[in-house]
Formats: sequence, structure tokens, C-alpha cells
Amino acid sequence: MTHFFTFIVLSFFLLSCKGLPTPKNQKEGETIASTDSIIRLTDHVSIIFQDSKGNYWFANEGVVKFDGSTYTRFTTEDGLQSNSIHTIKEDHFGNIYFDTGEGICQYDGSKMTPLTVIEDSTKAKQLRSTDLWFAGNWNMNGAYRWDGEHLYQLRLSNHPFEEEFLTAYPNPSYSPYSVYTTYVDRSGHVWLGGAVFGACRFDGESFFWISEREMTEIDPGPSMGIRAIAQDGNGDFYFGSNVNTKYRMVEKDGKVDYTQLEGADTRKNEAVNSACMSLVIDDEENIWMAHYKGGVWKFDGTEFTHYPVLHKGEEAELFSIYIDRKGCLWLGTNNAGAYRWTGEKFEKF
Repeated sequence: MTHFFTFIVLSFFLLSCKGLPTPKNQKEGETIASTDSIIRLTDHVSIIFQDSKGNYWFANEGVVKFDGSTYTRFTTEDGLQSNSIHTIKEDHFGNIYFDTGEGICQYDGSKMTPLTVIEDSTKAKQLRSTDLWFAGNWNMNGAYRWDGEHLYQLRLSNHPFEEEFLTAYPNPSYSPYSVYTTYVDRSGHVWLGGAVFGACRFDGESFFWISEREMTEIDPGPSMGIRAIAQDGNGDFYFGSNVNTKYRMVEKDGKVDYTQLEGADTRKNEAVNSACMSLVIDDEENIWMAHYKGGVWKFDGTEFTHYPVLHKGEEAELFSIYIDRKGCLWLGTNNAGAYRWTGEKFEKF
């Protein structure tokens, strides 16, 4: 596999999408220290998340919390299993969770607690509306389910392309059933964006794969796995990879199938970089797609609009796009820090 890509209302602090207040402790040359206030984020900000209290969390050499006036960094010295943060989520109690790729860590507002995986295949296959799902690490099969008390590993069913893949790649350094992203749809089903075999839906009983060859590592063309999944207002799904295509799930007489639809297929626009790392759908049903070195593309259902994101005169290496609780768009990057939408362009935070 090619490893080129080895992805309430705002608090009273935020008056508009255009700006956050300058941190009160901002002093030039201040040293970054574990759980101490810092003056700014460094250039690698891969993930951005806003919690229910209005705090922002940035995956940035560990994780950084911004409460509107102060930045505070947490690292392995504070209990994280790794300083590489893949996902940030919050449960209905207000606890924050960090998927580090080397384990899941819970933060209750005062301490970090690593979660232990419980081996129970039956409970791993239960679905509840309060569950949190995590992609886990590169070498594992499937994803993690957190039910509020225990962490379980959901292993995926065998895929019909498995033999073909292992013939082409007999000794992979990763599990072909590893997952890049997780997404819970409006029906409560969990979707897993696979690194090799496309997108997989689990409904609590069985697995269903959407595996167009171009979405998998079996296809001879460029592929990067399913990095993003989103469901629009009509219930249709978009999957972001080297293609961004729309699908409709069809369920009849107890059987599940899918239909490929016309959608935000960026192959139709030669100017669009093929590497879609992340996508979101806003309240107006616009699809926003963050491309690794291709800026942000907005698709309104008819036309594409390009918003370049420059860093030192070159396209920034975009990793994620996120919509906060006020509807403001944010970008995480590999080399240029965090960006936010001003209403006209993406501006460095």
C-alpha cells in the first residue's frame, strides 16, 4: 500500500466565526510545557474539535485545549498513550476522548485515564445511541466501540477481495481490515472507512461492504482508502478517497444493496487534486472537501468552487475539515497550523 498520506452554541468567548480573542497569556518566546499555558499552536494541527462547554481541542504535539483565553497542552506526561492524536470525541457526560493510535484515553476534566479493551465479541456487536466509535491502530482488524463503561473491538467480516489482495501484497505491514475513520448514520448504524476494502456498514447484526474497485487497494490506480464519510439531508452517503462519490442505500425485502449516484465526483474536474483527506456537509447541503495539497473544494450540488490554502507560498498539506457548534469551518494541516473560515476564505488561526 502506498503510504504517502500516513488522517450547544459556541461559548461566550466567540462572538463570530471570524475571530477568537487573543490569549491573555500570549508572550513572545514563552516555552511550551506539559499542562502549562502556551502562547500558540505549532504547525502540525491535524484535528480540531469543540466540546459542549465551548472549549477547542487541537491535536498538536499531544493535545491542546483552548478555553477562549488560555492554551493548555497535554502529552504523554499527563497520561496520553501517544502524542499523536487521530480523533477527538465527547460523550453525553462531557468526558473527552482521544484516539492516539496506541490506545484510547478518557479525560474527565481533571485526569487522563487509558481505556482497556475487553474481549467480548457479543457486546462488541451491540449498538446504542450513546456509543462512541474509534478507528484504533494501524495493525488491528476493525474498530473500537465504547459503551460508556467498556471498550470493545469490533472485528470485520472477511472480504471477497482478501485473497486477491494478499496475493498482490503477501506480507503487508498492516491489517487489510484496518480502519481510517468511523461514522454513525441517522439510522444508528456505524460505518467504517477501510484502509483497503472500501466502506463497511454494521447494523448491529451484519456487515455490508461498498467496495467499488476504485475505492479499494485492489484497483491498479492510486488509492488511499476511505478517509471520510458523510450523510446528506436526503439520506445519501458520500465517501472521500481518491474519488468522492455519492451512494444511495437500497433496502427491500430484508436485503441491502446500493446505487451509485451523480455527486461530488472530483474526477470530473481536472483541477481537483485526487487526494481528499476529509469532507463535511454544512446546513445548506454544501459539501466541503479538504484535499492534501489541493486546497478546499466546495460542491453546491452543481458547481465546484476552489479555495486555495497557502502556506509560505505553497498549498498547505490539509488533513481535516471540521464544522464547529456555530457552523464555522476549520482546517487541520500537517504543516501549516489551523485555519478557519472567514466567510470568504480560510485564514490562519
